[in-house]
Amino acid sequence: MTQAQSPTPSPAIRLQNVGFRWPSARHETLALESLAIKAGERVFIEGPSGCGKSTLLSLLTGVNRPDRGRLEVLGRAIGELSGGGRDRFRSDHIGVIFQMFNLIPYLSMVENVTLPCRFSRLRRERALSRGETLEREALRLLEHLDLHDAALLHRPVHELSVGQQQRVAAARALIGAPEIIIADEPTSSLDAPRRTAFIELLERECRAEGGTLLFVSHDPSLEGCFDRTIRLPEINLATVNG
Repeated sequence: MTQAQSPTPSPAIRLQNVGFRWPSARHETLALESLAIKAGERVFIEGPSGCGKSTLLSLLTGVNRPDRGRLEVLGRAIGELSGGGRDRFRSDHIGVIFQMFNLIPYLSMVENVTLPCRFSRLRRERALSRGETLEREALRLLEHLDLHDAALLHRPVHELSVGQQQRVAAARALIGAPEIIIADEPTSSLDAPRRTAFIELLERECRAEGGTLLFVSHDPSLEGCFDRTIRLPEINLATVNG
Protein backbone atom coordinates (compact mmCIF):
# COMPACT_ATOMS: atom_id res chain seq x y z
CA MET A 1 0.00 0.00 0.00
CA THR A 2 1.56 3.26 -1.05
CA GLN A 3 1.77 6.09 1.42
CA ALA A 4 -0.28 9.15 0.49
CA GLN A 5 1.84 12.15 -0.29
CA SER A 6 1.10 15.45 1.40
CA PRO A 7 -0.18 18.09 -1.01
CA THR A 8 2.34 20.57 -2.36
CA PRO A 9 1.78 23.95 -0.69
CA SER A 10 0.57 26.76 -2.91
CA PRO A 11 3.16 29.38 -3.86
CA ALA A 12 3.08 32.64 -1.93
CA ILE A 13 3.07 34.46 -5.27
CA ARG A 14 1.95 33.17 -8.67
CA LEU A 15 1.64 35.04 -11.97
CA GLN A 16 0.27 33.56 -15.19
CA ASN A 17 0.26 35.50 -18.49
CA VAL A 18 0.29 38.81 -16.65
CA GLY A 19 0.60 42.04 -18.61
CA PHE A 20 0.46 45.69 -17.62
CA ARG A 21 0.72 48.95 -19.56
CA TRP A 22 0.91 52.39 -17.99
CA PRO A 23 -1.76 54.72 -19.42
CA SER A 24 0.83 57.02 -21.01
CA ALA A 25 2.77 54.15 -22.63
CA ARG A 26 2.21 52.76 -26.12
CA HIS A 27 3.30 49.24 -25.19
CA GLU A 28 3.23 46.97 -22.15
CA THR A 29 5.84 47.64 -19.47
CA LEU A 30 5.52 44.17 -17.99
CA ALA A 31 4.68 40.88 -19.71
CA LEU A 32 5.31 37.70 -17.73
CA GLU A 33 4.28 34.25 -18.93
CA SER A 34 4.82 32.54 -15.59
CA LEU A 35 6.40 33.31 -12.22
CA ALA A 36 6.04 31.50 -8.90
CA ILE A 37 7.67 32.27 -5.54
CA LYS A 38 7.40 29.73 -2.75
CA ALA A 39 6.26 30.60 0.75
CA GLY A 40 9.29 31.30 2.92
CA GLU A 41 11.58 31.86 -0.05
CA ARG A 42 14.10 34.71 -0.05
CA VAL A 43 14.35 36.11 -3.57
CA PHE A 44 16.72 38.70 -5.02
CA ILE A 45 15.17 40.63 -7.93
CA GLU A 46 17.77 42.20 -10.19
CA GLY A 47 17.66 44.44 -13.23
CA PRO A 48 18.54 47.91 -14.49
CA SER A 49 16.23 50.90 -14.37
CA GLY A 50 13.35 50.59 -16.79
CA CYS A 51 13.17 46.79 -16.82
CA GLY A 52 9.82 46.66 -14.98
CA LYS A 53 10.85 46.19 -11.34
CA SER A 54 8.70 49.04 -9.99
CA THR A 55 5.79 47.93 -12.16
CA LEU A 56 6.04 44.38 -10.80
CA LEU A 57 6.10 45.65 -7.20
CA SER A 58 3.06 47.86 -7.83
CA LEU A 59 1.12 44.79 -9.00
CA LEU A 60 2.28 42.51 -6.18
CA THR A 61 1.25 45.08 -3.56
CA GLY A 62 -2.12 45.74 -5.21
CA VAL A 63 -1.39 49.39 -5.93
CA ASN A 64 -2.17 48.59 -9.57
CA ARG A 65 -4.10 45.76 -11.21
CA PRO A 66 -2.83 43.73 -14.17
CA ASP A 67 -4.46 44.46 -17.51
CA ARG A 68 -4.52 40.75 -18.30
CA GLY A 69 -3.65 37.40 -16.77
CA ARG A 70 -3.92 36.10 -13.23
CA LEU A 71 -1.98 37.31 -10.21
CA GLU A 72 -2.32 35.44 -6.94
CA VAL A 73 -0.78 36.52 -3.64
CA LEU A 74 -1.22 34.13 -0.70
CA GLY A 75 -3.86 32.34 -2.75
CA ARG A 76 -5.92 35.47 -3.39
CA ALA A 77 -6.45 36.87 -6.88
CA ILE A 78 -5.80 40.41 -5.69
CA GLY A 79 -6.41 41.86 -9.14
CA GLU A 80 -10.05 40.92 -8.70
CA LEU A 81 -10.41 42.82 -5.40
CA SER A 82 -11.79 46.34 -5.15
CA GLY A 83 -9.42 49.20 -4.41
CA GLY A 84 -10.40 49.11 -0.74
CA GLY A 85 -10.03 45.33 -0.68
CA ARG A 86 -6.52 45.56 -2.07
CA ASP A 87 -5.64 48.21 0.52
CA ARG A 88 -6.88 45.98 3.36
CA PHE A 89 -5.06 42.96 1.95
CA ARG A 90 -1.80 44.91 1.72
CA SER A 91 -2.19 46.28 5.26
CA ASP A 92 -2.74 42.80 6.70
CA HIS A 93 -0.28 40.70 4.74
CA ILE A 94 2.47 42.76 3.05
CA GLY A 95 5.23 44.85 4.59
CA VAL A 96 6.83 47.26 2.13
CA ILE A 97 10.14 49.07 2.48
CA PHE A 98 9.73 51.88 -0.03
CA GLN A 99 12.66 53.31 -1.93
CA MET A 100 11.61 56.81 -0.80
CA PHE A 101 10.72 55.52 2.72
CA ASN A 102 7.20 57.14 2.83
CA LEU A 103 7.55 57.96 6.53
CA ILE A 104 5.23 60.46 8.21
CA PRO A 105 7.67 63.34 8.85
CA TYR A 106 6.09 64.79 11.99
CA LEU A 107 5.75 61.41 13.76
CA SER A 108 8.54 59.90 15.86
CA MET A 109 10.47 56.75 15.03
CA VAL A 110 8.31 54.65 17.34
CA GLU A 111 5.06 56.17 16.04
CA ASN A 112 6.10 55.49 12.44
CA VAL A 113 7.04 51.89 13.20
CA THR A 114 3.77 51.11 14.95
CA LEU A 115 1.65 52.82 12.27
CA PRO A 116 0.75 49.61 10.34
CA CYS A 117 -0.80 48.23 13.52
CA ARG A 118 -3.23 51.16 13.56
CA PHE A 119 -4.60 50.07 10.18
CA SER A 120 -4.44 46.29 10.55
CA ARG A 121 -5.93 44.46 13.52
CA LEU A 122 -4.18 41.29 12.36
CA ARG A 123 -0.73 42.87 12.47
CA ARG A 124 -1.55 44.53 15.78
CA GLU A 125 -2.43 41.16 17.33
CA ARG A 126 0.74 39.56 15.97
CA ALA A 127 2.90 42.43 17.27
CA LEU A 128 1.32 42.21 20.72
CA SER A 129 1.96 38.46 20.81
CA ARG A 130 5.70 39.18 20.50
CA GLY A 131 5.89 42.18 22.83
CA GLU A 132 3.96 43.42 25.85
CA THR A 133 3.06 46.61 23.98
CA LEU A 134 3.33 47.90 20.43
CA GLU A 135 6.01 50.35 21.56
CA ARG A 136 8.09 47.56 23.10
CA GLU A 137 7.94 45.54 19.89
CA ALA A 138 8.89 48.64 17.90
CA LEU A 139 11.85 49.21 20.21
CA ARG A 140 13.00 45.60 19.73
CA LEU A 141 13.10 46.00 15.98
CA LEU A 142 14.76 49.41 16.16
CA GLU A 143 17.43 48.10 18.52
CA HIS A 144 18.34 45.35 16.05
CA LEU A 145 18.84 48.11 13.48
CA ASP A 146 21.14 50.09 15.78
CA LEU A 147 18.51 52.72 16.54
CA HIS A 148 18.40 52.51 20.32
CA ASP A 149 19.53 56.03 21.27
CA ALA A 150 16.86 57.24 23.69
CA ALA A 151 17.40 60.82 22.54
CA LEU A 152 16.30 59.87 19.02
CA LEU A 153 13.33 57.62 19.70
CA HIS A 154 10.71 60.32 20.09
CA ARG A 155 12.10 62.93 17.69
CA PRO A 156 10.19 63.63 14.46
CA VAL A 157 11.72 61.46 11.78
CA HIS A 158 12.46 64.45 9.53
CA GLU A 159 15.27 65.25 11.98
CA LEU A 160 16.97 61.90 11.31
CA SER A 161 19.64 61.15 8.72
CA VAL A 162 18.69 59.40 5.48
CA GLY A 163 20.26 56.15 6.71
CA GLN A 164 18.33 56.32 9.99
CA GLN A 165 15.06 56.96 8.14
CA GLN A 166 15.74 53.95 5.93
CA ARG A 167 16.10 51.70 8.98
CA VAL A 168 12.90 53.10 10.51
CA ALA A 169 11.11 52.20 7.28
CA ALA A 170 12.45 48.64 7.58
CA ALA A 171 11.22 48.25 11.15
CA ARG A 172 7.80 49.55 10.09
CA ALA A 173 7.57 46.93 7.35
CA LEU A 174 8.52 44.12 9.75
CA ILE A 175 6.23 44.89 12.68
CA GLY A 176 3.30 42.53 12.99
CA ALA A 177 5.05 39.77 10.98
CA PRO A 178 3.40 40.20 7.55
CA GLU A 179 3.63 37.06 5.41
CA ILE A 180 5.42 38.92 2.60
CA ILE A 181 8.14 41.55 2.87
CA ILE A 182 8.93 43.58 -0.25
CA ALA A 183 12.10 45.66 -0.05
CA ASP A 184 12.72 48.18 -2.85
CA GLU A 185 16.42 49.23 -2.89
CA PRO A 186 16.45 49.16 0.93
CA THR A 187 20.22 49.36 1.54
CA SER A 188 21.18 52.21 -0.78
CA SER A 189 21.86 54.63 2.13
CA LEU A 190 23.49 52.20 4.56
CA ASP A 191 27.17 51.63 5.23
CA ALA A 192 28.55 48.09 5.03
CA PRO A 193 28.14 47.05 8.73
CA ARG A 194 24.59 48.39 8.93
CA ARG A 195 23.73 46.87 5.57
CA THR A 196 24.81 43.47 6.92
CA ALA A 197 22.79 43.95 10.12
CA PHE A 198 19.81 45.06 8.05
CA ILE A 199 19.82 41.96 5.84
CA GLU A 200 20.37 39.68 8.85
CA LEU A 201 17.33 41.22 10.56
CA LEU A 202 15.18 40.74 7.45
CA GLU A 203 16.25 37.10 7.19
CA ARG A 204 15.78 36.41 10.89
CA GLU A 205 12.32 37.95 11.07
CA CYS A 206 11.15 36.22 7.88
CA ARG A 207 12.49 32.83 9.00
CA ALA A 208 10.89 33.17 12.43
CA GLU A 209 7.45 33.61 10.90
CA GLY A 210 7.93 31.65 7.65
CA GLY A 211 7.67 34.89 5.72
CA THR A 212 8.56 35.43 2.07
CA LEU A 213 11.15 38.08 1.20
CA LEU A 214 11.43 39.90 -2.14
CA PHE A 215 14.52 42.09 -2.22
CA VAL A 216 15.04 44.48 -5.15
CA SER A 217 18.50 45.96 -5.57
CA HIS A 218 21.09 47.13 -8.08
CA ASP A 219 23.88 45.87 -5.77
CA PRO A 220 25.08 42.49 -7.12
CA SER A 221 27.26 41.92 -4.06
CA LEU A 222 24.09 41.12 -2.07
CA GLU A 223 22.92 38.37 -4.39
CA GLY A 224 24.60 35.58 -2.42
CA CYS A 225 22.48 36.34 0.65
CA PHE A 226 19.34 34.97 -1.01
CA ASP A 227 17.90 31.63 -2.07
CA ARG A 228 17.72 32.56 -5.74
CA THR A 229 17.85 35.47 -8.16
CA ILE A 230 15.21 36.60 -10.62
CA ARG A 231 16.80 38.59 -13.43
CA LEU A 232 13.74 40.48 -14.54
CA PRO A 233 14.98 41.49 -18.03
CA GLU A 234 15.36 37.79 -18.85
CA ILE A 235 11.71 36.93 -18.12
CA ASN A 236 9.92 40.20 -18.90
CA LEU A 237 8.80 39.68 -22.49
CA ALA A 238 8.01 43.38 -22.80
CA THR A 239 11.73 44.04 -22.28
CA VAL A 240 12.82 41.17 -24.53
CA ASN A 241 10.60 42.41 -27.33
CA GLY A 242 11.89 45.96 -26.98
